[in-house]
Amino acid sequence: MSKIALLTQETIDKIAAGEVVERPSSVVKELVENAIDAKATAITIEIKEGGISFIRISDNGCGIEKSEVPLAFLRHSTSKIRSVEDLLSVSSLGFRGEALSSIAAVSRVELITKTPDSLTGVRYQIEGSKEVAFEEIGAPDGTTFLVKDLFYNTPARKKFLKSAQTEGSYIADMVEKLALSHPDISFKFIQNNQTKLHTSGNGNIKDLIYHVFGREISNSVLPVVLENELFSVTGYIGKPVITRGNRNFEIYFINGRYVKSQLLSKAIEEAYKSFLMQHQYPFCVLYFTFQGESLDVNVHPTKMELRFDNNQEVYQYLCDGLYEVLSHKEMIPEVPVAEEKKAPVLVREYKESIPEPFEARRLNQIRSQEAIFPAGQLDRVRESIKKDSPYEIKYPLQEKMKQTQVAEKSEYHVDSDTVKYENITLESISSDFLTKDAKKKHRIIGQLFKTYWLVEFEDKLFIVDQHAAHEKVLYERTMATLKEKEYTSQTISPPIILSLDANEILMLEKYKDSIAKMGYEVESFGGKEYMISAIPANLFKVDMKDLFIEMLDDFTNLSGRETPELILEKVASMSCKAAVKGNQNLSFSEFDALIEELLTLDNPYNCPHGRPTIISMTKYEIEKKFKRII
Repeated sequence: MSKIALLTQETIDKIAAGEVVERPSSVVKELVENAIDAKATAITIEIKEGGISFIRISDNGCGIEKSEVPLAFLRHSTSKIRSVEDLLSVSSLGFRGEALSSIAAVSRVELITKTPDSLTGVRYQIEGSKEVAFEEIGAPDGTTFLVKDLFYNTPARKKFLKSAQTEGSYIADMVEKLALSHPDISFKFIQNNQTKLHTSGNGNIKDLIYHVFGREISNSVLPVVLENELFSVTGYIGKPVITRGNRNFEIYFINGRYVKSQLLSKAIEEAYKSFLMQHQYPFCVLYFTFQGESLDVNVHPTKMELRFDNNQEVYQYLCDGLYEVLSHKEMIPEVPVAEEKKAPVLVREYKESIPEPFEARRLNQIRSQEAIFPAGQLDRVRESIKKDSPYEIKYPLQEKMKQTQVAEKSEYHVDSDTVKYENITLESISSDFLTKDAKKKHRIIGQLFKTYWLVEFEDKLFIVDQHAAHEKVLYERTMATLKEKEYTSQTISPPIILSLDANEILMLEKYKDSIAKMGYEVESFGGKEYMISAIPANLFKVDMKDLFIEMLDDFTNLSGRETPELILEKVASMSCKAAVKGNQNLSFSEFDALIEELLTLDNPYNCPHGRPTIISMTKYEIEKKFKRII
C-alpha cells in the first residue's frame, strides 16, 4: 500500500477548481453573478476564442475594498454569509466563496476595482493561485476581471473543451439567460470584437425580448399576468405562429434564477397542445415568484432542477392560465350573439400524464383536495386519469408492406360461375402498376378527400397518397442532384431576414458547407440577423423562414459522428416540406405528371419517413364487402 501524504495546496486548489470551473461559460457565470450581487446596473462581457484565451467582465457595481482584495481569492471567503444560520436567508446568486479561488487556480487573472469612496483603484494579478502584482491604479468605480489562458496549467482539462465556436455559443446562451433574468441591468456581450447583444436595462420585458430574440418574435407575443395562492407569474408567451423543434425557447425564471422543470415544461406544452403541431414547442419568457418554503431547492448555485410542494395545483393553474391567454379574443374571432354573454368555460383534455413525482398519488390527492380546485378542473383531471388508464386501447404502428407477402388461395361460387384466385404476390402487383406499359391502362377515377387519388388498373383499385408520393419524388430528385453535384439555386427578392439564437447560429456555422451544397446562400446581416438570398431551385410554395429554422433545430439532434452523406440526407429531407399537402386540389394532369415521376424511382412505394405511397384493393375484396361473393 502506498504511503498516505497530504496534498499540496496547489493540488487542492486545482481539484476544487474542477468542481466550479468546468468550462469558460462557468467563469462567465460566476463573475457576472458576482457583478449582479455588487448592485451593478451595467455589465459588459467580452470574450475571444470562445473564452478559452480571453474573458473580460466589467461592471459599475460597488467594487472591492483594497484590504479585501487578496481575501477575495481565498477559498470560502464571502460577503454573503457569516454563519450557518445565514444559509436559510441567502438571497444572492453566489455565496460559497469558491468562485474566485477556483478561477485563479486554473488561469491568469487580473482584477481592477474601485469603490465610490476611494480616490484610486487597485490592480491585482494572480496566476495559478500565486499572487503576481498588487498596486494602486487610476480606475472608474466598479470592477473589471480579466481572465486569460484558461486551464493553462491543467492541460488534461483543456483538451476536453470543445471548439472555440461551441464554447462561445455556450457563453452567448448563458448571457442571454442572465440578461433576461435581470431586465433592470444593461448587458453588453462582445465576441471576437463584435457586439452580439446589448440590452437597455430599462426594465421593459418586451424591449428585452426584442434585443435578445429580434423583431419578429417580439411582435408576436402575448402578455401573461397570473396570480394565485401558490405563485404569481408575469411575462410573455409566443403566439402559435412562433414555434421551434426543441425546448430551447421555453425560458422561465423562479425567484430570479433560470431553472429547468419538467413540471413547468409539461404544463406550458399542455396549454399549447391544441394550438401546435406535434413535435413543435412554444416560445415563452416567464417570471415566477414562489414562497421559499414551497420549493425544494438544492443550495448548490449551479443546480437548476427543483421541486414544488403542491405539484398538481401548480401544474393545473399554470396550464389553465396559459390556455386562457391563448384563447383570448385576439386569437379567436368573437361571434356576436343576441343573448347575454356568459363567462367562458374551459373544456380541455389532458392527454399526457402529469409528471412525476406525484403521478402515482394523483387519485388520492384529488379526492382529498377537491376544495382547492376551481370549478371544472376536477372533472378535467379525472378525464386525464381515465386517458392514462392501462386499459386504453393502443394501436400498433403499421408494419411496412412485405414485398413477398402472398395472398390466400381461395375458391368460392357466385351463382353458377366458379371463380378461382391463384397466389399473387404484392411485389408483382406493385411492379405491374408502376411501369410505362401499365400506365397506358390506368383509368384515373379522381381525387378523394382532396388527398388520395383513385386509379383502376386491371382488377384492382390503387389508392395513391399525393403528399407521400410527392415527398418521395422530391427527396429522390434532391439526393440525385447532390450525388451528381448539379444542384441549382433560385435567387429570391426581397431576401429573407432571420433572427437566430446562439444555438441556431452555431448550427448554421457548423453545417454551412452542407447547407450551401443544397443551393442556399446565407450571409450575416449584422448581430443576430441573417439574410437568405437564394434557396434550392426545387423549393417553391413553401414557408422558407420556418423551413430553414426547422432545419437548424433538427441539426441539434445530430451526435456529431454523422458522415457528410448522412448530413446531406438530413438536409435533403427538408425538401419534402415543399411537397403538395393533403387537402389540396390537384388537376388530373398534375396527378398524371406525379405518376410519371414515380415511374423513374427505384423505390417509389414508401416516402422518406417510411409511410406507404400507394395501397391497393382487389376487385375480389371489394365484391366481398358488398356480399356479391359469399
